[in-house]
Amino acid sequence: MARNHLTPEPPNYEFAYRVCQNPEGPLAKAVSAITDGGFRLTAKDIDSLGGDVANAPVAEQASAVAQGLVAQTQMQVEGFADLVAAMRADTQSFGRNLAASADAIRASNSDASDVLRLTHAMLDRVQSAESQLEAATREASDLRKKLEEARDNARRDPLTDLPNRRVFEESFAERAARGEALCLAVCDIDHFKRVNDGFGHAVGDRVLKAVGSALAEQCEGHLVARYGGEEFVILFSGLELAEARRKLDAARVLVAGKRYRLRETDAPLGEVTFSSGLTAALPGEDVGEVFIRADQLLYSAKADGRNCIKLG
Repeated sequence: MARNHLTPEPPNYEFAYRVCQNPEGPLAKAVSAITDGGFRLTAKDIDSLGGDVANAPVAEQASAVAQGLVAQTQMQVEGFADLVAAMRADTQSFGRNLAASADAIRASNSDASDVLRLTHAMLDRVQSAESQLEAATREASDLRKKLEEARDNARRDPLTDLPNRRVFEESFAERAARGEALCLAVCDIDHFKRVNDGFGHAVGDRVLKAVGSALAEQCEGHLVARYGGEEFVILFSGLELAEARRKLDAARVLVAGKRYRLRETDAPLGEVTFSSGLTAALPGEDVGEVFIRADQLLYSAKADGRNCIKLG
């Protein structure tokens, strides 16, 4: 609060508490992105964040961090523009003065003291500008790393840390264009609404993480992505349908075999399973066509009692 010159008022104390309570959380990251480089939080910043970032949907959390990075980028670009403009003005001024001094020297046959004085003055300005450019370059390098991280975050599901739907669709298009043999699986956690309704979204989030982790572990080397909600997709490349099914079934058995318990009370959560539809992509098919076929097979698996895989 002192660093950002925040007044000792209850809303500011509450905001600071939320930031400090979870230093690795989305609110703290948004504050860090905005204040990095010595910038202070403004009342408008606090109003826009409002401490509600921690409770916002993950897309809004990512947006808050991204907005801070965008603001930094804009200030960085403006700083570079101002610095270059100042150097250009100094150079033009030096050139005019140097030309005038040279004319005066030729006209009066005097010594070159004026030229030396101007040259030394310009050298001082150039050295100062070089120092500023060096500092600005370091800031730009740091900002570039943060932007790269933000770009990577935009392609990942923040809950499971798996690639998101956009990455999955782009990967399918790229690999299909190369002529790779592809199989696509759509997986959906069985009775997931019961988990959320009965135990809360925090427990539901842990179930999503556990299922995502099992799929990534058993299908290592292939693209496992969170498609949305309780749905995951897997893009198998270079495998026959039977081998893709073997890997997917190993994940199904692993998930169904675990005995999940509530972290808070150690009470049993009950069985967690998922159903899946798995199909091979035909030459020339786009991702939408293959996904629809796998999704229909998923519904067939649900209709047949769940906790199974349907091929097509």
